[in-house]
Amino acid sequence: MRATRTLATIGLFATLTLGLAACGGGAEPAAPAESAPPMSSGQPMSSAPAMPASDGVTTDADVFGPACGQLPQGDEPGSIDSMGPQPVATAASNNPLLSTLVTAVGKVPGLADTLNQQEAITVFAPANDAFTAVQEQLGEEQFNALLADTETLQGLLSYHVTPQRMDAAGLVEAKTLTQLAGGDLTVGGTPEAPTVTDGMGNTANVLCGNIPTANATVFVIDKVLMPKG
Repeated sequence: MRATRTLATIGLFATLTLGLAACGGGAEPAAPAESAPPMSSGQPMSSAPAMPASDGVTTDADVFGPACGQLPQGDEPGSIDSMGPQPVATAASNNPLLSTLVTAVGKVPGLADTLNQQEAITVFAPANDAFTAVQEQLGEEQFNALLADTETLQGLLSYHVTPQRMDAAGLVEAKTLTQLAGGDLTVGGTPEAPTVTDGMGNTANVLCGNIPTANATVFVIDKVLMPKG
Protein backbone atom coordinates (compact mmCIF):
# COMPACT_ATOMS: atom_id res chain seq x y z
CA MET A 1 0.00 0.00 0.00
CA ARG A 2 2.82 2.39 0.84
CA ALA A 3 4.54 1.77 -2.49
CA THR A 4 1.27 2.25 -4.35
CA ARG A 5 0.62 5.55 -2.60
CA THR A 6 4.15 6.75 -3.31
CA LEU A 7 3.85 5.97 -7.02
CA ALA A 8 0.47 7.70 -7.16
CA THR A 9 1.92 10.79 -5.52
CA ILE A 10 4.85 10.90 -7.94
CA GLY A 11 2.48 10.50 -10.89
CA LEU A 12 0.19 13.26 -9.67
CA PHE A 13 3.04 15.66 -9.07
CA ALA A 14 4.55 14.86 -12.49
CA THR A 15 1.21 15.49 -14.19
CA LEU A 16 0.86 18.83 -12.44
CA THR A 17 4.43 19.83 -13.30
CA LEU A 18 4.18 18.90 -16.99
CA GLY A 19 0.72 20.40 -17.33
CA LEU A 20 1.71 23.77 -15.93
CA ALA A 21 4.90 23.80 -18.01
CA ALA A 22 2.81 23.26 -21.13
CA CYS A 23 0.60 26.17 -20.16
CA GLY A 24 3.49 28.46 -19.25
CA GLY A 25 5.40 30.94 -21.33
CA GLY A 26 8.63 30.37 -23.15
CA ALA A 27 10.93 31.47 -20.35
CA GLU A 28 13.98 29.34 -19.70
CA PRO A 29 13.79 27.17 -16.57
CA ALA A 30 15.62 28.46 -13.53
CA ALA A 31 18.82 26.69 -12.58
CA PRO A 32 18.17 23.70 -10.33
CA ALA A 33 18.91 24.13 -6.66
CA GLU A 34 20.20 21.60 -4.20
CA SER A 35 17.32 19.67 -2.75
CA ALA A 36 16.10 20.49 0.74
CA PRO A 37 13.23 19.14 2.79
CA PRO A 38 9.89 20.92 2.48
CA MET A 39 8.52 23.01 5.29
CA SER A 40 7.40 20.81 8.15
CA SER A 41 4.54 22.12 10.23
CA GLY A 42 5.56 22.77 13.79
CA GLN A 43 9.26 22.98 12.93
CA PRO A 44 11.29 26.21 12.66
CA MET A 45 12.03 27.37 9.14
CA SER A 46 15.57 27.26 7.80
CA SER A 47 17.63 30.41 7.65
CA ALA A 48 17.71 32.34 4.39
CA PRO A 49 20.76 32.79 2.16
CA ALA A 50 22.48 36.15 2.01
CA MET A 51 20.33 38.73 0.25
CA PRO A 52 20.27 42.52 -0.02
CA ALA A 53 20.06 44.17 3.38
CA SER A 54 16.44 45.19 3.97
CA ASP A 55 13.85 44.35 6.55
CA GLY A 56 11.26 44.00 3.78
CA VAL A 57 8.55 45.57 5.93
CA THR A 58 5.98 47.53 3.93
CA THR A 59 3.09 49.86 4.73
CA ASP A 60 -0.34 50.34 3.21
CA ALA A 61 1.10 53.11 1.04
CA ASP A 62 3.51 50.64 -0.60
CA VAL A 63 0.79 48.27 -1.85
CA PHE A 64 0.46 48.11 -5.65
CA GLY A 65 -1.05 46.04 -8.43
CA PRO A 66 -4.08 45.80 -10.73
CA ALA A 67 -6.08 43.52 -8.41
CA CYS A 68 -5.66 45.51 -5.20
CA GLY A 69 -8.91 47.32 -5.91
CA GLN A 70 -10.77 44.00 -5.64
CA LEU A 71 -9.97 43.80 -1.94
CA PRO A 72 -12.43 45.03 0.69
CA GLN A 73 -11.86 48.65 1.57
CA GLY A 74 -11.39 50.53 4.83
CA ASP A 75 -11.25 48.31 7.88
CA GLU A 76 -13.45 45.53 6.45
CA PRO A 77 -12.15 41.95 6.93
CA GLY A 78 -9.68 41.16 4.16
CA SER A 79 -8.81 44.79 3.51
CA ILE A 80 -5.22 46.04 3.52
CA ASP A 81 -5.88 47.89 6.78
CA SER A 82 -7.23 44.79 8.52
CA MET A 83 -4.51 42.43 7.24
CA GLY A 84 -1.60 44.54 8.50
CA PRO A 85 -1.82 43.73 12.24
CA GLN A 86 -2.54 40.01 11.68
CA PRO A 87 -0.07 37.15 11.14
CA VAL A 88 0.02 36.01 7.54
CA ALA A 89 -2.20 32.90 7.55
CA THR A 90 -4.86 34.68 9.59
CA ALA A 91 -4.64 37.74 7.34
CA ALA A 92 -5.02 35.61 4.19
CA SER A 93 -8.04 33.80 5.59
CA ASN A 94 -10.21 36.88 5.04
CA ASN A 95 -8.75 37.89 1.67
CA PRO A 96 -11.33 37.18 -1.08
CA LEU A 97 -8.57 36.66 -3.67
CA LEU A 98 -7.03 33.82 -1.67
CA SER A 99 -9.88 31.57 -0.53
CA THR A 100 -8.61 28.52 -2.48
CA LEU A 101 -5.10 28.97 -1.10
CA VAL A 102 -6.51 29.20 2.40
CA THR A 103 -8.39 25.94 1.82
CA ALA A 104 -5.19 24.27 0.60
CA VAL A 105 -3.19 25.48 3.61
CA GLY A 106 -5.93 24.16 5.88
CA LYS A 107 -5.51 20.69 4.38
CA VAL A 108 -1.99 20.44 5.88
CA PRO A 109 -2.27 19.97 9.66
CA GLY A 110 -0.48 22.72 11.58
CA LEU A 111 0.71 24.63 8.51
CA ALA A 112 -1.35 27.77 9.19
CA ASP A 113 -0.01 27.93 12.74
CA THR A 114 3.55 27.42 11.47
CA LEU A 115 3.19 30.30 9.03
CA ASN A 116 1.69 32.54 11.69
CA GLN A 117 4.57 31.85 14.06
CA GLN A 118 7.37 32.91 11.70
CA GLU A 119 9.07 36.22 12.35
CA ALA A 120 9.94 37.36 8.81
CA ILE A 121 8.92 35.66 5.55
CA THR A 122 7.77 36.52 2.04
CA VAL A 123 4.71 34.72 0.71
CA PHE A 124 3.79 34.37 -2.96
CA ALA A 125 0.07 33.70 -2.77
CA PRO A 126 -1.63 32.29 -5.89
CA ALA A 127 -5.00 33.90 -6.48
CA ASN A 128 -8.12 31.78 -6.84
CA ASP A 129 -7.95 31.87 -10.65
CA ALA A 130 -4.44 30.36 -10.53
CA PHE A 131 -5.78 27.31 -8.71
CA THR A 132 -8.73 27.16 -11.09
CA ALA A 133 -6.26 26.86 -13.98
CA VAL A 134 -4.54 23.96 -12.22
CA GLN A 135 -7.89 22.26 -11.59
CA GLU A 136 -8.82 22.59 -15.26
CA GLN A 137 -5.46 21.15 -16.28
CA LEU A 138 -5.57 18.19 -13.91
CA GLY A 139 -9.28 17.52 -13.86
CA GLU A 140 -11.40 17.60 -10.74
CA GLU A 141 -10.50 14.09 -9.58
CA GLN A 142 -6.73 14.61 -9.69
CA PHE A 143 -7.02 18.12 -8.26
CA ASN A 144 -8.93 16.74 -5.27
CA ALA A 145 -6.29 14.03 -4.94
CA LEU A 146 -3.64 16.72 -4.73
CA LEU A 147 -5.52 18.50 -1.96
CA ALA A 148 -5.85 15.20 -0.12
CA ASP A 149 -2.13 14.34 -0.37
CA THR A 150 -0.75 16.42 2.49
CA GLU A 151 2.90 15.53 1.82
CA THR A 152 2.82 16.64 -1.82
CA LEU A 153 0.64 19.64 -1.02
CA GLN A 154 2.96 20.78 1.77
CA GLY A 155 5.93 20.63 -0.59
CA LEU A 156 4.06 22.61 -3.22
CA LEU A 157 2.92 25.28 -0.78
CA SER A 158 6.37 25.62 0.81
CA TYR A 159 7.74 26.48 -2.64
CA HIS A 160 5.70 29.70 -2.37
CA VAL A 161 7.46 30.89 0.81
CA THR A 162 10.82 32.66 1.02
CA PRO A 163 12.39 32.50 4.50
CA GLN A 164 13.26 36.19 4.50
CA ARG A 165 10.96 39.18 4.47
CA MET A 166 11.38 41.24 1.30
CA ASP A 167 9.55 44.04 -0.47
CA ALA A 168 9.26 44.35 -4.25
CA ALA A 169 12.47 46.35 -4.59
CA GLY A 170 14.35 43.75 -2.55
CA LEU A 171 12.99 40.93 -4.70
CA VAL A 172 14.09 42.56 -7.94
CA GLU A 173 17.51 43.35 -6.48
CA ALA A 174 17.97 39.78 -5.26
CA LYS A 175 17.12 38.29 -8.69
CA THR A 176 17.14 34.71 -7.33
CA LEU A 177 15.28 33.41 -4.28
CA THR A 178 15.76 30.03 -2.61
CA GLN A 179 12.45 28.67 -1.37
CA LEU A 180 11.59 26.43 1.56
CA ALA A 181 10.98 23.51 -0.79
CA GLY A 182 14.61 23.70 -1.90
CA GLY A 183 14.06 25.13 -5.39
CA ASP A 184 14.76 28.58 -6.74
CA LEU A 185 12.63 31.39 -8.13
CA THR A 186 13.93 33.98 -10.59
CA VAL A 187 12.68 37.54 -10.18
CA GLY A 188 12.45 39.91 -13.13
CA GLY A 189 10.69 43.10 -14.07
CA THR A 190 10.80 46.23 -11.95
CA PRO A 191 9.83 47.06 -8.36
CA GLU A 192 6.63 48.54 -9.79
CA ALA A 193 5.85 45.41 -11.83
CA PRO A 194 7.93 42.42 -10.73
CA THR A 195 7.61 38.95 -12.21
CA VAL A 196 8.45 35.59 -10.64
CA THR A 197 9.61 32.62 -12.74
CA ASP A 198 9.48 29.15 -11.25
CA GLY A 199 11.72 26.15 -11.81
CA MET A 200 9.66 24.99 -14.79
CA GLY A 201 9.98 28.33 -16.57
CA ASN A 202 6.44 29.54 -15.87
CA THR A 203 6.32 33.27 -15.16
CA ALA A 204 3.81 34.71 -12.72
CA ASN A 205 2.77 38.34 -12.56
CA VAL A 206 2.04 40.19 -9.34
CA LEU A 207 -1.66 41.04 -9.02
CA CYS A 208 -1.31 42.83 -5.69
CA GLY A 209 2.05 43.18 -3.99
CA ASN A 210 3.84 44.58 -0.96
CA ILE A 211 0.86 43.64 1.22
CA PRO A 212 1.94 44.04 4.85
CA THR A 213 1.02 41.56 7.55
CA ALA A 214 2.38 41.24 11.06
CA ASN A 215 5.12 38.77 10.09
CA ALA A 216 5.22 38.62 6.29
CA THR A 217 5.11 40.61 3.08
CA VAL A 218 2.59 39.08 0.68
CA PHE A 219 2.50 39.10 -3.14
CA VAL A 220 -0.71 37.83 -4.73
CA ILE A 221 0.29 36.21 -8.05
CA ASP A 222 -1.56 34.83 -11.07
CA LYS A 223 0.01 31.33 -11.25
CA VAL A 224 0.74 28.38 -9.00
CA LEU A 225 4.54 28.07 -8.86
CA MET A 226 6.19 24.74 -9.61
CA PRO A 227 9.74 23.60 -8.70
CA LYS A 228 12.00 22.03 -11.28
CA GLY A 229 12.03 18.27 -11.44
